[in-house]
Amino acid sequence: MTDWIGKVTGSFEQKRQYKRHAARIDGLPEPYDVAAKALVRYLNYSSGLTDGATLVTMVGDMADLWERAAVDGTPVREVVGDDPVDFAETFVRAYTGRQWIDKERARLTRSIDTAERRQQ
Repeated sequence: MTDWIGKVTGSFEQKRQYKRHAARIDGLPEPYDVAAKALVRYLNYSSGLTDGATLVTMVGDMADLWERAAVDGTPVREVVGDDPVDFAETFVRAYTGRQWIDKERARLTRSIDTAERRQQ
């Protein structure tokens, strides 16, 4: 039963870690908190990651990045550059984990393999 609950809800420890990282981001001074929250929101929607451990690591690294920038007084644009979307998408490529699209990629590959076998 516990395994089933973990699969449905995710690890409680991962949720606690995620909340701790989110709290670190919430605690950033302006304008770093605004930038970090916007990036995390974008990454949560766009990354397609479904692996909880990878998501927790990514958000923790994002918190680290913005905490360091705040301490150093690094301007937001100096962190993200001219194209924040490119920055976010480059950032997420550093994290490999299960994505929702993996299931569809596998399904497409199986269908093409089936079609090929039927053609022979």
